[in-house]
Amino acid sequence: MFRWVNLLLLFSFIIYSESPPVSVTGKTGGSVTLSCESEAREIYVVELKRPSKNILYCEKEECKRADKRVFKKGSCDIIIKDLIYSDAGKYTLIVYYNNDQTEVKPETLEYYLHIHDEISVQKGEDLKLDGLLINADKVEHQNTISSEWKEVWTRGHGVNSGRLTDHHGNLTISNFTVTDTGTYRVLDSNNEILITVSVTESVLDWKGNLIDTDEDKTDDTEHGNHWMLPVGVFVIMVLMATLVLLVRTDFVIFRHRHRD
Repeated sequence: MFRWVNLLLLFSFIIYSESPPVSVTGKTGGSVTLSCESEAREIYVVELKRPSKNILYCEKEECKRADKRVFKKGSCDIIIKDLIYSDAGKYTLIVYYNNDQTEVKPETLEYYLHIHDEISVQKGEDLKLDGLLINADKVEHQNTISSEWKEVWTRGHGVNSGRLTDHHGNLTISNFTVTDTGTYRVLDSNNEILITVSVTESVLDWKGNLIDTDEDKTDDTEHGNHWMLPVGVFVIMVLMATLVLLVRTDFVIFRHRHRD
């Protein structure tokens, strides 16, 4: 009995001492680094896995990759470029190293990659979220005027709205309205957030062009400055012409008086 108690305590200690996955956040189209921060003297093998497949296998400086967007940097850091929705989820990095030159030991690190995206949609158009549902268990929506999260899609039941369609993992909201703005988040079966998408409504400027970001607003300001420059030059030229005219008038009057 005492032996079983010891085994149970040992098992509980192992579970408790296991470090949680490192949380990493990246934006669609950008890149992210899974840092190993290893102090090993000599690393033999670096292996990156996901629950469904092997991503990268490097032996010394020779690497075999299942995805061309994944690279090894330095001794064991991993870089994922051109992030897409399906990259979100859990990763396991196994580093085989030798510190005492006698035994090769594995070190296992876990990461949880969260993808963030920002989308602007014009009223009446369709909002397409391609690849959003690949690893999803459910999708929730929080409107900009509410703090409540509402389920709009669940695995096994599909969409919960007449304007939503699910076609092979691609979620589409037809006839976009103001009530569709806000935040959409994708969760897995463990209620871990995979993806967060912030959706806003596009507005039109006085030229009929879409204004989606602050950068566009900056561009409009620059255009306004370009318009102000010619106007300023014109005003200066008018003032100079008026000054010349006044000087010439005074000179004519002076000559006329001097002649008299």
